[in-house]
Amino acid sequence: MNQINPIYFPLKGFILQRDFHILNLRVLMLLIIFICSIPISAQNGSSELYAPRNIKKSYKNGTRSLDGSPGKNYWQNYGHYDINLIVKPPDRIIHGSEEITYFNNSPDTLKELDFRLNLNIHKPGAKRFLSIDSSYLTSGIHIDSYSENNIEKSWIEDPYTNTMQRIQLLKPMIPKDSVKISFNWHYQISLESGREGMIDSTTYFLAYFYPRIAVYDDYQGWAWRGFDDFFEFYNDFNDYTLNVQVPKNYIVWATGTLLNSNDLLQPVYANKLFKSMVSDSIFHIVTKEDLSSKNITKQNSMNTWKWKMNNVTDFTLAISDHYNWDASSIVVDDKTKRRASVQSAFYDTATDFHSMVRYGNFAVEWFSQNWPGIPYPYEKMTIIQGYSEMEYPMMVNDKSFKDTLISKNIVEHEISHTYMPFYMGINETQYGFMDEGWATAFALLIGRADYGVEKAEKMFIDDQKWWIQGLSFDLPIVTSENNSSGGASANEYGKPALGYLALKDMLGDEIFKKCLHFYMDTWHGKHPIPWDFFYSFNTASGQNLNWFWNNWFFSHNYIDLGIRDVNKSDKGYSVTIDNIGGMAVPFALKVLYNDGSREEIHQTPVVWKNNQMFCVIKIQTKKKVKSLLLDSGVFGDADETNNTWVSK
Repeated sequence: MNQINPIYFPLKGFILQRDFHILNLRVLMLLIIFICSIPISAQNGSSELYAPRNIKKSYKNGTRSLDGSPGKNYWQNYGHYDINLIVKPPDRIIHGSEEITYFNNSPDTLKELDFRLNLNIHKPGAKRFLSIDSSYLTSGIHIDSYSENNIEKSWIEDPYTNTMQRIQLLKPMIPKDSVKISFNWHYQISLESGREGMIDSTTYFLAYFYPRIAVYDDYQGWAWRGFDDFFEFYNDFNDYTLNVQVPKNYIVWATGTLLNSNDLLQPVYANKLFKSMVSDSIFHIVTKEDLSSKNITKQNSMNTWKWKMNNVTDFTLAISDHYNWDASSIVVDDKTKRRASVQSAFYDTATDFHSMVRYGNFAVEWFSQNWPGIPYPYEKMTIIQGYSEMEYPMMVNDKSFKDTLISKNIVEHEISHTYMPFYMGINETQYGFMDEGWATAFALLIGRADYGVEKAEKMFIDDQKWWIQGLSFDLPIVTSENNSSGGASANEYGKPALGYLALKDMLGDEIFKKCLHFYMDTWHGKHPIPWDFFYSFNTASGQNLNWFWNNWFFSHNYIDLGIRDVNKSDKGYSVTIDNIGGMAVPFALKVLYNDGSREEIHQTPVVWKNNQMFCVIKIQTKKKVKSLLLDSGVFGDADETNNTWVSK
């Protein structure tokens, strides 16, 4: 036992600090009987889940419920964004104007607004996790004019922040009120391209680039961040219109619906785009040969690409005058026969991207029909060749790889993010495991179907073994990311993915999917937090799973099992297995008999429900066992030296 159970602390302290003789034997025996009568699951704190004080307050205020659903007083704010851009490559200056109508649905009177200016991460002096070179640096976003309800105001930059700016309102915004904010702004796009920036001198990827209002929510108020370079997603569900002016023969790909393709593209290309929307066939809308004609778009000096997207948390766009353009579509809802478009834009030399629409079609269809098994919720997905592996609503920015398997794995992971965090509105900045953990689990599940169990599981294990085999410390998964430092990566990706897979193993696919759909149907388009997820599964399964949540998400446990001893009897064998690391993982006990026959005994995580320290497995047989192997599969094991037993 690697830690003293909390329930013993007060009793132990009482016995040590008081004269023992004051407790007569009868009282002592009653105490012992009382302690022993408490279920081990309750001793381990599974009767309720720890929640920070601000989360408890949300239950008290009725904005969230202990059954996992939004409370009767749940609310969230939102905005309408009308944005106009002028982009003229190779000129690096992006000019923008926007009007935001922001609606206050909270019960609070807002005296100020918090604005996010994410691209100020490029400014010298911004707080960054990673080292950068001069090609990354710019002067950031410049606010040229700012008005509130048509009244001009001075924009005063806070010298102590970069990507967050708090601005006092001229008039406090009472509940159910709204305010109109207008900006004119410009910035210089970064020479270095990662999640955003210049892919080349005439190919730009624009993300996180427009001034926006931060989230004001029911459990923390304004969602402030600890570092400037948290390029993750926690945004309100907003409505957007976007007009992008670019020179002729430049193509724009963006989140949302393109409203005026016939006004932009020459008829041959507009016709191919239209056909791709209603066909499984892959259309090469614009090829290398087409690009050489320099007659792709209408030959105005500038063309305005008009886009619209409703109820989304963000948008992004890419522009180029020399990228190939492929497109197709796939049925994502068998009941309604609704299709989703899958498109890609890429250098002609990128071999893997010539198959990218096919990869995307498979992913969008598989996620819709299998896991999570909810029809792809948007009208399209566009995969852009860039210098990142990053997801955005309806967009992916991916590198090109010579290894097809890597290309598939990455694009499937990024497309799965459509559901978490975008469809679900998750606070990825604070609770990354609620989206990256799911994407990691979904990538394994789709990988098994796409390129085989052996390859998919090998890739998964190779990615996760670094933390399974040992971290300097093991933080609970639920630890907020701004407090998790070195443990953040494991807690975002591998550990929660295995937690979800362990739960799937324990509940079985039918009940697990029922719970997942209950959670997603209840919270899509809203802002769920971990406790909403935990309690949703409790409600939908009809089980109190708190022992499991405590074990996987609130503990310092890790994965390490071992065979302690093997005892033979007339009925067979008893095998004692120690849970050294404490995690409630599934495992298989593989039995090899002297006659060469084999048996595999699978145990789901429920085997640890009542005792998370050890379990005893019965092998009922008349045969003689030659050897035993403890196999945790993709869950791994920190120390495999004690996973085998050989008969003497």
